[in-house]
Amino acid sequence: MTKQGAPTLQTKGIVLHSAARYYDLLAWWMTRGRERAFRERLVELAGIEPGEAVLDIGCGTGSLALAAKQRVGARGEVYGIDASPEMIARARRKGTKAGSTVVFETGVAETLPFPDARFDVVLSTLMLHHLPRPVREQCVREARRVLRQGGRLLAVDFENSAREQGGLLDRMHRHGGIALDDIVRLLVGAGFRVVRKGPVGLRNLQFVLASSPIAV
Repeated sequence: MTKQGAPTLQTKGIVLHSAARYYDLLAWWMTRGRERAFRERLVELAGIEPGEAVLDIGCGTGSLALAAKQRVGARGEVYGIDASPEMIARARRKGTKAGSTVVFETGVAETLPFPDARFDVVLSTLMLHHLPRPVREQCVREARRVLRQGGRLLAVDFENSAREQGGLLDRMHRHGGIALDDIVRLLVGAGFRVVRKGPVGLRNLQFVLASSPIAV
């Protein structure tokens, strides 16, 4: 893992620096005050179980990683990485306040600082649209690398451009979204098997749940 204060790799994706200060407010607004229910929905979609090891790529201020830790319990592990030091600083403060053992580190999606087959579950929420296509492909390959055989990847993103939403969401996600079929092709191209896909049930968010292949 990258030590705190050490130089970090540069990403070719969009990094939200100044947005960290109002990111939680944005999440509250986007979910119409139902952020906790939204996080629980994602934890359910990923099928996170007690004792599992979970990685949240592009964890932002850490809310989903903290929810995942509640599900995996004391025997499980959760790591959150984000390319924005500002996001990680806020995530660490939230983790400390909650008394959580989630490990938050600065890192980039295209070069995950973990060994092969380290995790049971990898989460990617509202992050892929921040990455140019070649970096998305590299990120997904890295996710498969750090997943154990039969591990699960949950990818969640906007189906259409967030421009349609207007206001703060427009400014935050002006770079748009990704079509559901494009996410499916991205994951299948990296060797994943798609298990489930469809609407999250909030705004125009879509999800794809995929599994890492098991050697025979």
